[in-house]
Amino acid sequence: MSRRRAAGRRGPAWPWVLTLVSAVMLAAMVYAAFYHGAVDDWLLAWGFVPADINALFQRSPAEWLDPRLTGLFTALFVHGSWTHLAGNLAYLWVFGVTVERAMGHWGMAAAFLLLGALANLCLSWQMGDSTTPVIGASGSVSAIIGIYLGLFPVSRMGLWLPLGLYLQFARVPAILVIGSWFTLQLIYTVVGPQSGAVAWWAHVAGFLAGVIVALALRPFPGLVDLRLQDE
Repeated sequence: MSRRRAAGRRGPAWPWVLTLVSAVMLAAMVYAAFYHGAVDDWLLAWGFVPADINALFQRSPAEWLDPRLTGLFTALFVHGSWTHLAGNLAYLWVFGVTVERAMGHWGMAAAFLLLGALANLCLSWQMGDSTTPVIGASGSVSAIIGIYLGLFPVSRMGLWLPLGLYLQFARVPAILVIGSWFTLQLIYTVVGPQSGAVAWWAHVAGFLAGVIVALALRPFPGLVDLRLQDE
């Protein structure tokens, strides 16, 4: 009996990576609330500055390894407000539980970190010479949404929809929900604020990277569990 089948009979595994990532994000937010130093120092320590990242890649490849590149990863765990954090955590848990069960703990960890850093790198390129520090897990969250859609394109999601004075529970195709969300991200990259306060391009880059990774994994059932449809 395979490990996946044995695990399925024991019940779904707890999403430990999601739990750990969420705990780190919450801890960082609590720490920031009691941080008495300069806000700019806090952002520079955990986030990344697009101008600095772009300057690094203008050097020879031998000089690309630089401590400032770690900001592409650490920025994923820091948020500017409780609302920002709550929004990312909500999306992360709605889609991430199924993704972690499908990809396993290590796959989920790699997707969150590597695709999130890649999304931040794309955002850095788009922002050019901006010296505004960037923080937030939006790129990683968008990548997880993209993986979900790529692995389970015909799944349905349970939603409470307003019908007059009442709420009606309905199962809506995930492609409609995610497609509407992604369309908004594309619109915002064109007409949204360009101050860097919201990383629209990180959303788009992360989502597309997630879809590509999911499509690449689908032919290999030993790497992902595609039986989790509609869970």
